[in-house]
Amino acid sequence: MLKHREGYATACRDFRWPTLDRFNWALDYFDAIALGNEQPALWMVSDQGSRHPGELSALSARSNQVANFLRRQGVRRGDRLIVMLPNVIAMWETLLAAMKLGAVVIPAASLLTASDLRDRFSKQAGPGTWWPIRSRPRILISCR
Repeated sequence: MLKHREGYATACRDFRWPTLDRFNWALDYFDAIALGNEQPALWMVSDQGSRHPGELSALSARSNQVANFLRRQGVRRGDRLIVMLPNVIAMWETLLAAMKLGAVVIPAASLLTASDLRDRFSKQAGPGTWWPIRSRPRILISCR
């Protein structure tokens, strides 16, 4: 595209999508721009208005730690991970970690009742699904 930036018709005619054998957005893009980058990736704003930045490099490093923890628990590519966390930085770290592992995230609002969770689990879970214990959302149980 840059080669033909002055010639729109040529750019359109010669454009080809790149062929990617494997691409992982969290590893190949996010981690690359996060390396040594202290810029905010997101801002968490409390109900009282206080703002807490989530720096790119910190999110990358922490999501690596979460991914390594999940891997040690047995989470693998294609496994489904039910994530029930409020909108806090840990949720974004967990989402990035799941992407890095190739796990599929099933988001679950923290307001779900036990009945809602049973329903979600019966419809969306199966072998290779992980879900949080209600009282301790960072502990995961395997249903393998």
